[in-house]
Amino acid sequence: MKLIHALPAAAALAFIATSALAAGDPAAGEKVFMRCKACHQIGPGAKNAVGPEQNGLNGRKAGSVAGYNYSPAMKNAGFTWDEKNFLEYIAAPKTKVPGNKMPFAGLPVEADRNNVWAYISQFKADGTK
Repeated sequence: MKLIHALPAAAALAFIATSALAAGDPAAGEKVFMRCKACHQIGPGAKNAVGPEQNGLNGRKAGSVAGYNYSPAMKNAGFTWDEKNFLEYIAAPKTKVPGNKMPFAGLPVEADRNNVWAYISQFKADGTK
């Protein structure tokens, strides 16, 4: 009987530990995003540049920023940006979306990927946090 009661608590602790590890650090992510700034803008007044602006990325359909000329591969990627898709993409953009035009090899360090997601996902579509 005690084992049955312990299982929900153990599952909750495992979820909390996993969430805390995957959360990332927005301040560290802002530093990682410096590598992205050559092509992408974020925050108030962000505009499309070499790459699309990144405001409101979380929950946005891939290839859908108005006024940006996406590759056919990204227009037809068929997913919505969330943590899972972003982390897969930024690890290896050409693997996640073969034929996309982003000339970036990816972020090989998991902590950098988690941190930049924590930074980017703070921004709403209007550029505010």
